[in-house]
Formats: sequence, C-alpha cells, structure tokens
Amino acid sequence: MLHSAHSIPAPSRPCAPSPLWARLSMLDCIYMLLLATVALVAYERLGSYMDAYEQGILVGATAAFGWLGWYWKPMRWFLPLCGALALVGIGQYHGQLDQAEHRFLLKYFLASQTAVMWMCTLYPLAALLHWGGLLRNARTVQGIANGLCWAGCVAAGTWYLVRWYESYLLGTDIGHIPESNLYEVFILFSLITTLLYLHFAAKLDTPQLGAFVMSLVTALVGFILWYGIARQAHEIQPLIPALQSWWMKLHVPANFIGYGCFALAATLGIAQLLVMHGRLAGRLPDADTIGEVMYKAIAVGFLFFTIATLLGAMWAADAWGGYWSWDPKETWALIVWLNYAAWLHVRMVKGWRGAVLAWWAVIGLFVTAFAFLGVNMFLSGLHSYGSL
Repeated sequence: MLHSAHSIPAPSRPCAPSPLWARLSMLDCIYMLLLATVALVAYERLGSYMDAYEQGILVGATAAFGWLGWYWKPMRWFLPLCGALALVGIGQYHGQLDQAEHRFLLKYFLASQTAVMWMCTLYPLAALLHWGGLLRNARTVQGIANGLCWAGCVAAGTWYLVRWYESYLLGTDIGHIPESNLYEVFILFSLITTLLYLHFAAKLDTPQLGAFVMSLVTALVGFILWYGIARQAHEIQPLIPALQSWWMKLHVPANFIGYGCFALAATLGIAQLLVMHGRLAGRLPDADTIGEVMYKAIAVGFLFFTIATLLGAMWAADAWGGYWSWDPKETWALIVWLNYAAWLHVRMVKGWRGAVLAWWAVIGLFVTAFAFLGVNMFLSGLHSYGSL
C-alpha cells in the first residue's frame, strides 16, 4: 500500500553547533575575568619595562589562554593553580634568592629546583601506573596515573613561573623567560607533551595510550636529571646575545608544541604497530582509533611547527637581516616541515592508513630529534648555541 506524500516524515536536519559565546558558563566568564585582571596587574607593575611588542605578547597570551580555557575546561583550574602556587613561592623570597634554603615551602615544594624534582618524580610514577593499568586492563589505575600526570604538570608549570622570577632576582639584566638552554626547554618539552596526551586522552577516551606517551616523557626526565647534574644546567645563566630578543617568547613555545605533538604521534605509532601485530589485544584501542589520534596530533603539531618556522624567519630577519640563510638548523627545520607535510598529504589526499604511516611517525621523531639536537652536536652554524 502506497503512503501519501503527507505521511512521509521530512528528513531531519543536523542541528548547527551553537556559537562559542552561547556555550560559555559562569565559570568560563570568571576564568576570563581572572586572566584579564592578572594581565592588567602585570601591565600596571611591569608595563614601563615592556616595549610595544611585549605589550602585544601580553594581550595575545591573555586571549590565547582565555580561549584555551574555554576550549579545554581543565585549563580553567590548571593555569590559575600554577599561578597561585607560583605567587606563594615568589612571596616567600622577599626579594632574596638565598631564601630558598631557609623557608620550608621553598625548600620542599615551591622553589624552582624543588618543583622540577617533584615533576621528575611524578612523571615516572605515572608511567609505571599507566603500564600497570594497561597490563591489568584497569581503568581505575589509569585514572590515578592521569592524576599523577596532572600533578606533574602543576609542578612543571610552577617551576616555569618561579624560575622566571628567580632569574630577575639575580639581576634585571639577567632575568629572562626560562626557555634558553637544553635543561629548560626539555622541561618545557615534557610539560607540553604530557598536556597534549591528557588533552587527547580526555577528548577521545584513550587513557590506555598513556603507558607509551609517559614512557617517552620518563626518558626526557632522565635527560633532564643527567643534564642538570652533568652540566650544572639548573643554575640560571645570563642569556647569550643571540637569544636576547622578545621573539624567543613566541618562537620557542610554538616550536615545542610542534615537537610535543610529533613525539606524541611517534609513541602512538608504536602502539598502533603493536595492535596491528596482535600484541596487547583487548587492552589498547583498535588500530583505526589510534591512527585517528596520531593524525590529530600530527595535524596540530604541523600547524604550530609552521607558525614557529615563520616566527623563526622573522626573528632571523630582525637579528641577522635576512629571513632565510640555509643555515643547517634552518635546512633541517625545512626537512622536518616537508616530512610531516608529506605525511599529512598521503593520509588526507591519497587515503593512506595503517603500518606505513605508523612507521613514518616513528621515524619522523628521529628526523625531528636530529633537527633539534643533532644539528647542534654535529653541524656548525648560526644556531649552534645549544650543544650537549
């Protein structure tokens, strides 16, 4: 029996997503108000020391952190908590760096060197718990491990802010953002990689992957401990002339967001290969899910690495009078960019999936590592100021 046209229901249309401002809660507004207040206080106290570019960085950072808190809700408590702990620590100094040896909170929790030791303890503990949770297929254990990851990130965030202040206690001509040597950037690398993992694990419900990611972060922690002891790199040093630029505040974080994403993708590539070979069956997500997370990580990393490369070119023009000089560091940065551009091209345009892209992501990390460390160790050039 034929139904009349009036009895056929009209096809449903997907609801358009509501705009961001319509999805904001009262907590989002309070968070943004708090950020704006902090920025205004910073400008009132330090504005006379800032040039127009640094004032622009302050405004841009406030807007960026505001958007980040709206997009990823844990940032609404993570950033204020790091800031609050840093302010408590800063208040304990009373303008004298030697107070770190005499005040309880500084000596055991909030001095920069103490905070980073907490990070170096919590991240390996998180890795151990993640492996235990993965092998026992225990979500509760993985949740505890993620809690330790967050605690390690809070310790690292506190280190970042307190060390920045400590550098100014040595002298206004010495003070600088803590992104100037391998010791400092490896701590930043560990923090960013862990935060990226926590973001993707929450968004895509894949805490099982923490065992692989935090194993890499634990290796970074090993380097931080070795380098800090072998080179006394934990001691704050004045910036070399090549790094005395406000461009560093933009170029370095963007670079290490890219590096963190590429490192995350490499660990996911290993996990995907294990799944494809029947290892850890039933304990890891399926290969397609891992591949999707890997794709998102490389896409985000490629975006930020592109931004970092453009910022580096502008920094070079400001410092040396040219945007590009085919210096070994610049050449290898281009190789890294082309490597991941090709990876994204064959996945998005050619439809490649599976083991080839997983191996490519793993090998890509070695290419990136050579561009980051190998160039400084084995090749000389304008960027040869971060050797081991």
